[in-house]
Amino acid sequence: MRTLLRVDITVPLTGDGPEETELSERLEAWLAGRAAQGWEETPAADGSSVRFRVHLEDGPPARDFDAEARRDWPQLAIEASVIEEEDWGAAWMAFFTPIEVGGVYEILPPWLEGKDTGALRPILIEPKMAFGTGHHPTTALCLEAFAEAFRAGRVRAGQRFLDLGTGSGILGIGLCRLGLTGCGLDIDPQAVWCAAENLRRNHVEGDMALAVGGVGSLAPQARFEVVVANILAAPLIAMAPRLVRHVAPGGLLVLSGVLTGQAAGVAAAYQAIGLPEPVIRQSGEWASLAWG
Repeated sequence: MRTLLRVDITVPLTGDGPEETELSERLEAWLAGRAAQGWEETPAADGSSVRFRVHLEDGPPARDFDAEARRDWPQLAIEASVIEEEDWGAAWMAFFTPIEVGGVYEILPPWLEGKDTGALRPILIEPKMAFGTGHHPTTALCLEAFAEAFRAGRVRAGQRFLDLGTGSGILGIGLCRLGLTGCGLDIDPQAVWCAAENLRRNHVEGDMALAVGGVGSLAPQARFEVVVANILAAPLIAMAPRLVRHVAPGGLLVLSGVLTGQAAGVAAAYQAIGLPEPVIRQSGEWASLAWG
C-alpha cells in the first residue's frame, strides 16, 4: 500500500491584527505555488490558530517540500508524519461534502455518483493529488464566472475553451458540462495524470484534450472562445500578452489564483495591452478577474 507524507503548518492567531492576516495570506500564496494537490485549512476550536494540512505521495519531492517549508517558515510550527493512503482517503470522505456553485454546478465526490442533482450539472472530483476540488475560493470563483456567462448566453455549447493550469481538471470539466470542448494544460505531470482520471470519471475524455505544458506550447494561431487560467498573480502578469492572443474576438477570459491585494496589479497588466476594466469577484482573501 502506498504511503503519504502529511505536512501540518500551524499559523498562530492571537488577535485580528493585519500582520496575522498577512501571514496567512503569504502562506496561502506560498502553498499555491508548491502544493498542486491543494490543502486543507482548519481553524482551531478556540480560534487561536489555523492549521494548513498538505498530503503528498511519500518520496523525495514530498521530503523536499517539507524541507522548504521549514526553511521558508522558521517561525511557524511544522509537523510531518507518514500515513497509509487508505487512512487519508477515509479522512477525505469525512471532509469532502457536495457543494453548489453559481446555481449551475454541484461538485460531488465519486462515492456520491448518481446522486440526484436536479437541474444542477454534476462534476465528480476525486479529492486526490491535484489542486481543485471546488472547495477552494479560486476554483469556485471561476465556476461562478462560467455560470453567469452561461446564463447570459455568452458561454454556450459548441464553443472551444483553454484551461491553463488545469490541476484536477475541474474547470475544464465544468465547461464540458455546458457543452463546450477544449484542452487543458499544466506544467505538472502529476496534475495532468489526475486530470485525465477525472475526465474519465466524468465521461468527458472525448471533449477535453490534456497535455503537459504552458501557454508557450500552444500554436500561435490557436483561438478559444473561453480562456481560463487559475494560477498565480506573477505568472499571470508575465504571460499577459501571450495569453490574450489566444482569446477569440468577443471571448471570455477568466483569471484567478490571485489574492485580493494583487488584483489591481493583474488588472493593470491586462489593461496595458488593450483590455477594458475587468469584472472582479472576491471570496475571502482571493479574487478572480473576468473580461467578456
